[in-house]
Amino acid sequence: MEAVMMNGVNSSLSTHKNVPGPSGIGAINGFHEPTLEELERELPVVYDGQVPLGDLLSRVAQSIYAELCELAETLPNMSDVARKRTMAEWVVKVKKQVVKLYAVVKWARDADTVQKAMNITAFLMNQNQQFLDAINALSYAKESLDPARLRNHDLLTSLDVLTTGSYRRLPTVIKKAIIPTPPLTDDEVSTILIDMEDTIRYRLRMTEIIPVEMSQYRVAHGRVHFHVSKLFEASLCLRGGQKDDGWFFVHAEFLFTVGGDLTGMQEFPRKPSGMMKRHLADEADARLAYYLPLPADQPPPPPGVEVPPRPQLPEGTVDAPLVRVFNFLQMMSISYQLEILCYQAQRMCSLGWADYLKVEMSQDRKSLAVSYWTRKPPPHIPNRPPPQSKLKLPLLGGTLTISIVQHNSNTPGGGPARSAKDRILAQLQERSKLGTEAGFEGGLRPSDGVEGLKFAVKWESMKGALGVVISPEDAVMYEGELAVDPDDLDLESILRKVIEKHTRAILKVFQLQLQRGPVRTVFSPPGEVVLVEDDGLLALQVHLCADEIVIVTIEPRTGKLSLKDTGDLAAAGRGPRFSAISEKLNENPTMLLEALVRLRLNTITDLAEQKANYLGLQSFRHRNFSKEELQKLGPAARGTLYIQLSRFPNHYLVLVITDEEFRYALISVEVLTDTMYANMVMKDIGWLDVKKIHGEDAVVVAPQRIGGEKVERDTERTAATSFNLETQVLRELYAYCCARVAFTRVENQLKLRGIPCTTVMPTRGLYTSNDLAYMQSSLARSVPSLCVQSSDILSGAPAAEAAMPNIRVIPLNWWSDKKAQVVTCVKLKYVQQPMGKRAGSSRIIRPSKRIIYDTTEAVVSFLSENVDKCVDEFLEEWARVSKMVVIAREVAQMAKERQWRDVRLLSFDLQTVEFAYSGDYTVSLTCTDQLSPSGGSYDLRFSRSNCPPMSDHFNPHNDSEPFMRNMLRHGRLTQSLHRLVAQLRDTLPIVVELEAIRRRGETERWNVDTFPKAAGWYRLLYGDLRHALDFRLMSNHRVVILDASHSLFASATQEQTTPNQRSSSRPASLPPSKSTTTTLSHSTYSALVLRPIPGFRDLVQDVVKGIARSGEPIVYGRQQLAAVDVGVVCDVSLVPLVARALHERVVQVLNVGSS
Repeated sequence: MEAVMMNGVNSSLSTHKNVPGPSGIGAINGFHEPTLEELERELPVVYDGQVPLGDLLSRVAQSIYAELCELAETLPNMSDVARKRTMAEWVVKVKKQVVKLYAVVKWARDADTVQKAMNITAFLMNQNQQFLDAINALSYAKESLDPARLRNHDLLTSLDVLTTGSYRRLPTVIKKAIIPTPPLTDDEVSTILIDMEDTIRYRLRMTEIIPVEMSQYRVAHGRVHFHVSKLFEASLCLRGGQKDDGWFFVHAEFLFTVGGDLTGMQEFPRKPSGMMKRHLADEADARLAYYLPLPADQPPPPPGVEVPPRPQLPEGTVDAPLVRVFNFLQMMSISYQLEILCYQAQRMCSLGWADYLKVEMSQDRKSLAVSYWTRKPPPHIPNRPPPQSKLKLPLLGGTLTISIVQHNSNTPGGGPARSAKDRILAQLQERSKLGTEAGFEGGLRPSDGVEGLKFAVKWESMKGALGVVISPEDAVMYEGELAVDPDDLDLESILRKVIEKHTRAILKVFQLQLQRGPVRTVFSPPGEVVLVEDDGLLALQVHLCADEIVIVTIEPRTGKLSLKDTGDLAAAGRGPRFSAISEKLNENPTMLLEALVRLRLNTITDLAEQKANYLGLQSFRHRNFSKEELQKLGPAARGTLYIQLSRFPNHYLVLVITDEEFRYALISVEVLTDTMYANMVMKDIGWLDVKKIHGEDAVVVAPQRIGGEKVERDTERTAATSFNLETQVLRELYAYCCARVAFTRVENQLKLRGIPCTTVMPTRGLYTSNDLAYMQSSLARSVPSLCVQSSDILSGAPAAEAAMPNIRVIPLNWWSDKKAQVVTCVKLKYVQQPMGKRAGSSRIIRPSKRIIYDTTEAVVSFLSENVDKCVDEFLEEWARVSKMVVIAREVAQMAKERQWRDVRLLSFDLQTVEFAYSGDYTVSLTCTDQLSPSGGSYDLRFSRSNCPPMSDHFNPHNDSEPFMRNMLRHGRLTQSLHRLVAQLRDTLPIVVELEAIRRRGETERWNVDTFPKAAGWYRLLYGDLRHALDFRLMSNHRVVILDASHSLFASATQEQTTPNQRSSSRPASLPPSKSTTTTLSHSTYSALVLRPIPGFRDLVQDVVKGIARSGEPIVYGRQQLAAVDVGVVCDVSLVPLVARALHERVVQVLNVGSS
């Protein structure tokens, strides 16, 4: 069924609903109305100023994730207030970003509409340009037609027609032109075409020389159709059926397919039409009729114009019009393809390649040169010489040249390059159609030869492009690699092949420079520098450190180097740094090696600094060291990171970055205050072995001197394989450095005191207590301790003989955020087990914050919180503990050695000794200020034990504590202790009786007071404050009770004076002083002096006699009781009896009770 033509349009192409017609299928109005989708596809696509929403979402997500990671590491080290404030600020900032992003996403809903509007705007702009071109064309036509003039009017013919009604002078040609001839019928047309086809077949097979390249043809519709693969398809027809009738051109179609961007390709149709087809037909007909004579009906030339003679065939030649038309169409097809490639190059310039691409076409339009990676020359300033640059980069990267060249054969006889089969066929054709002698000397030959044309594609890389010279083998592309494919005409793909080849060659040079150049120690290991594909582009992947990788690419369009990371979420903030480095590299590409080394160093430093910040450590990339000082870190040091020890500001953990690994050093610095910039010097340098510290076994070598500087080497370091520094390793290194500094400071204290010490490593059986369990670390076995001899460190200290020979000093708590501590362990020789309520029942006791005692092992651990004063604190604590140990031991032995059965040890916990010295009367001893110049002091606390619940626990000795404690400061401790206990036992009856008298006075309202005057001297003062009794302890357990106004040290003359005279003398109760300058009046002085008790001698006699009459055993010979002039002497056992009786009589004499 055939489609009906309406208004000249084939209805079968219409997409509307067809209406059946008389002959089959109809169409509305006969026109094809395109759909909306087809119209939209015709619109040009414009992306000017638009950013993909996915890139924006990815960038914001990366930034938020990176900040979250940083907060997760840094927040635990902050205080609660700082953590809340930081979190609130971060939430507010991120909220603003997310709100903006939300607004952008909402706007993105209309992105398609905006895109369509932009496309329509571009289409309208193009249409407007077409209107402007049409207007210009019409204006040009108007201006061109103005000079045209019509010929003069034929007045004679007009008169003939007007007068006679006919014409006599009109030419017959006009009649023939106006009156149509009768049309041929279909059968006549079919017969003529069949005859013409037979004539064409005969001519082609018998006489016409057909190029082998055009040997594929078919005869149909009264003409012959020639098909030349990848060049053209053309149809020719004969002018007539005679032998000499020539050929004429009918149509041609160029066999190529345009690839790539098809924008603007409507300007290059495969089937020429209009002016182009007319020009093509005229040129083809001219070549087909080159040797044909002019037709007989050719009008004569104007007068004065001489027609050149027609070219004549040379002798011995046969006209070959098909060869000429083949050569012409071949040239037209190849030139047409070259023009398309040129247009594509210009199109690329308009799409962003303009600044980096240079397109040149030769004058004969047979050669196209495209230069890529072009650079602008440096600006020239008038009257100023051009800058002298050490590196002169070429202004372009390379040139791609596409030329139309002759493709001739190298065989004898020349001609186009053909296969052997095609050459044989051509020769056979000439022999058969030109005669038996054709092709040989003296035979006929064709008038024209076949021209072999082809595209020659040549690539020339510019030497020194991007600062490198590629190898010759990489600068060559073989013929099969670069070729113009008519089935896919795409200059951009050809150019990108060349650029990819050039890029690969340049990156290979960079790779070799990295692996074999000056930085080969860094990038030579396998896998460090490899060529990879990144987003469809060839790239150089460089492994920096750990998991950090940088991608080096060469942008195909611009030829600029670009550095970027692998795009992980935590690296969102590195974009500006890579952009800055890329910008510098494009100014001088030879700096790539230096830039990668520097970037690697910065990346390693960034990672280490980030780990330090996560741990809350203070780090510095640079300190004010001179170059000479930095050389102490070794020639292999490429960079450093200084981590300051918070508890030791003058010490740093230094991360020394070398080409292969981290090296770790512990340094102590000193600031030179006399320099302008407060320069620093390294006093000590200690190298650390991270594997030994982090592992199980650690070996520490004694300090050595190298170059005048003390260098502490733990072990010979082993090479690391990467810079993957774990946070736990850095934490352990930092803690280890704190321990080493604490160790050194303790060692220095010992050396300043002249105490020799040795370094020992902890063993598996090292003593640890539950109280020190919180002070343990996994690195404890890596940190050495000091061992000193007790005879050295305790030389001159009290009770030095109580310690075993070896004393160990161990730093502790250096791994925590708290202050470092030092524990000193001493094993006691003789053990007095702690006892009493303070000692408890546990094996480990802790009597104070700084002392821990293991009762089973007899090990005392002294804990010091000040590393710089740990030795002094130890000696002070040792003096206290050792004295307590000696006191406890002596007290425990008194009952047996001194036969003091009631002396017993009640409590002992290394800090305090409590014992009963008589009955239930107890005393508690502690030591204080043992390192003071005065030799320290003791605190005595008197009390009573085992008393009934309602009874008084008061010990009368409590008032004499200041005098009693001084007794322990004189002489050896054991002797002083025995004297103290004896003094307490002997004075106990005195103080007990005086306390009873005082309490009785309170009950009976006697105004009396008792107080001690010395360790064995007590006074009973009566209410008038002028009379008193003194109780003084004498040797052999005797006590003298005398009138307090009497001085035992007064002379005999003074004793015989009157009371008034004695009152004018210095009283015995006042301390001796230079009183000769005192100018007190007699009355005032008399008021301050004790007066004798009236009749005191008689009172004493009465008391002695009264005790004798009472039946008490009194032996005068043994001096148990004896009266003297001013008092009475008695045994301590008689003090209660004598003191009570004497007091009662004195009260009666003084009338104290009635006052």
